[in-house]
Parts: sequence; structure tokens; C-alpha cells
Amino acid sequence: MPTDNKPFAVLNRSRRPRLELGHPWIFANEIERTEGEPEPGGLLEVRDHRGQFLATGYWNPASQIAIRIVAYGPFDAMDEAFFDARFRACLDFRERFAPGDESCRLVFGEADFLPGLVVDRFDGVLVVQVLTLGMDRAREAWLPALVRVFAPKGVYERSDVGVRTLEGLEERTGVLYGNCPRYLQIVENGLSVQVDIEGGQKTGYFFDQRENRAALEPLMKGWGKRSGIAVEERATEEGVRPVPVNANGSIVTFPYWDGATVLECFAHTGSFTLHACKYGAKRVTCLDISEHGIDTARTNVARNGFEDRVEFVVADAFEYLREQVKGREERAARAGTAAEGASKAGKPAAKVDTSKPLTKQGRTWDVIILDPPAFAKTKRAVPGAIRGYKDINLQAMKLINEGGYLVTASCSYHVRPELFMETLLEAARDAGKVLRRIVWTGAGRDHPQLVGVEEGHYLKFGIFEVRSRKEL
Repeated sequence: MPTDNKPFAVLNRSRRPRLELGHPWIFANEIERTEGEPEPGGLLEVRDHRGQFLATGYWNPASQIAIRIVAYGPFDAMDEAFFDARFRACLDFRERFAPGDESCRLVFGEADFLPGLVVDRFDGVLVVQVLTLGMDRAREAWLPALVRVFAPKGVYERSDVGVRTLEGLEERTGVLYGNCPRYLQIVENGLSVQVDIEGGQKTGYFFDQRENRAALEPLMKGWGKRSGIAVEERATEEGVRPVPVNANGSIVTFPYWDGATVLECFAHTGSFTLHACKYGAKRVTCLDISEHGIDTARTNVARNGFEDRVEFVVADAFEYLREQVKGREERAARAGTAAEGASKAGKPAAKVDTSKPLTKQGRTWDVIILDPPAFAKTKRAVPGAIRGYKDINLQAMKLINEGGYLVTASCSYHVRPELFMETLLEAARDAGKVLRRIVWTGAGRDHPQLVGVEEGHYLKFGIFEVRSRKEL
């Protein structure tokens, strides 16, 4: 039941019943009025237009998301006891669904019923993001509870995100507790990864793709036969045994002869590159526009002993992919392929200037991985984001060897899964490709999702086999 002496908000009659379906946000245009004296960042009760109590949340009149729900019953304060109980529930959840993962996402905001608070753990150090006024005001309560429940070596804040300005807050970074080295080492799927908690993106690393990175394994082997390599019984120093033999009859000594060639774009820390190498890739091109990102990726590759199979490229992924496609088209035209195709179509062949030197571009790969940052941070940005997603996926499909694989993702929650899939289909149509879906999923288990909260379903991840229509 509501408490008479507490401030409360009354929701308007015409609103959609999102709150009753579990959505934890109340927008300013859903509120008819407030009564009492709610403090910005403080708690207030939420009632429907008939006065029926619905929930308790914290209030920010300066934000478009005016109330964020923290409980569906009355309570007095987000104090240490409140955070202690919520953090223990977070820990229980991770121990059940991500056992043995000492490094993972511990607190995932609304999905852990702690809106505005994100906590990642790296080798015993917690990195927190505080995104809202209510959580910022409660830091003296959640910080000691965080230390008590998770017993970290240190707590570092990375609240250097633009969304805080929408809450009327300044960006903040720095040590909140204990010892927080800038560079930390974690283990993911048996790989050693260095994380930069000060200079890396977001909290320094993206745990949400952990299971998706492991999904690369079946893509990385089985490519040797395309190079004319077969396994035959041959006499060796160890006796007669099966060995790889090339088309000339010579034994192949390169240990990764059966591996895929891979391009990872938007590499950041090189996490997909590491997994590709672990699972047997022959050669990986690791690309990012950031020198810092490539330096981090290079460090991680060296830590795992993969230097001999990885090349690093600092470039804009859009431009790089287009250059490779342009190079392929030039080579095809020079070889007469374009003229032959035009002839079959009953069109005049395009003239090719053979006096110009061939570009050095025009490479192809067995597997291309696209894991870009969010292209749409607002609804208004969606049309531009769709153009971007279509462009990079279209170019990538043109560069994937026949029967190879596209690994692609979108972390823009404004781009719904069905819209992202539609964009991929349009790219495939324009590229003359047919896609066969292998994997279609989202974030990992340490990133739970509230059913009915579309904003929490931000990550779309897919693996597709790419075939040419003309080859089918």
C-alpha cells in the first residue's frame, strides 16, 4: 500500500501499461503530476491514474526518463542493506550461470534491478559505470556494499560516457577503492587477454561477446582441400601415418594448413582474432581505426604466441573494405571477366585501361568478422546506421570466398533484430549472395535480459554461410 507521507507520481490514463509488463522506465510524458516534494535523485512512489500503488523508483525531472523503477513494493531508502541484498543476488546469478568466470559482468543495470549501475570484474578489480542521477547520489551506499559482497582488490570508475549529460551529470573517472592497475590480465575461453581499464572502450572490455567468440571454433578448420591439400598415408620418421600432401605430392609442414583466412574489422582488443588463432586459423588480418586498439591487440596476440599468423592494419574499416572490393573488380575486368559478363547480358563491354598498374588491393578471406561500435545511439540516427550496416556487410560479402562465413554484429539497441536481419538480406541481394544462417543470438549469460524491455536486447550477433547465386 502507498504511504501518505511519501512523495509520489501519478501516471496519466492514456499511457501504455509498460510498467505492469515489467519495463523499469517511466518517461516524463507518462506522468500526469507529482505530489509531495520529490528530490532529484531521490525515491518516490508510482501510482496509476486511480491512485493504485505500482512501484518505487528514483526521480530525475531533468531527464526524459523521469523515473527508474528499483522495486515493486514500498521501501524507504537505497541504503547499504538494499545494495548488499541486490549485489548478493547478482553474485548468485553469475555463480549459477557463469561458474568459474572470475572476470565477467557482475551488475547489468536494469536487468539486475539496479538501473543506472554497471559493474565488470577484471582479475579481482571492479570497474563501475554510474549512468544516472539516482545511482550517482547513492554512491556512498553502493560502494561499501560492493566492496563487502565482492571483496575486490580495487574499484575503478569509468563514468566517462555521454549519457550522463542527459542526467545533468559530469563525466567521472578514477580510483574509488584499493589498488587499480591500469592494465589487467584476464582469461577468456582459455586465452590470456590484457585489458586497459583507463583507456579502453567502455569499461575496457566487452564481455557480452564471450560465448559468441567461442562460436568461431567450427569455422576455423576444413579449408585445406580448397588449396589442393589431401591427407595421405606416408612413411615418415615416426612410421607410416596420415599426413597432409599438396597437389605436387609434397608433404605440407605448415601446422595450420587446414585453417581459414580471417579478417577481423573493428578489432578493439583483438578478441575475435585471438579466438580465430586458438581454433586453428591459418592467417588473420586484425584491423581497427585506433592505434591504441591495435597496440592492445598486438600485445594480446603476443601474449598468446600467435604473432606468426596475425597481421595488423590501422585503417577505417569502411574504406579498407571498399578498396579491397575495388581491387577485385579491377582484376576481374583486367582478366576479361567483366567483358564476358556484359556480353552474356547483351550489353557492350566496358573498356578497361590496361596501361594503368593494378592496385595492390583485392584480397579475399574465408571468414570476415564485423563487430562495430554502435552506429545508432538515438532513434534519429537509425536511417544512417542502417546505411552503415548495409555498406560494411555488402562489401564484406563480396570479399568472402565462396562458401565462406560472415560473422556480423550490431550493438545499436535502436536497430531492432528484425531490422538488422532485413538489412543483411538487402546487402546479400545487392551482392548477389545467398545467406544460410548458422548462429543468431545476442549477449552472453552474464548479461541477462528482462523480457519486454527492448532496450536491453541491444546486441544482435549472427554467423552466416555466404554463397553466390550464380554458383547454386
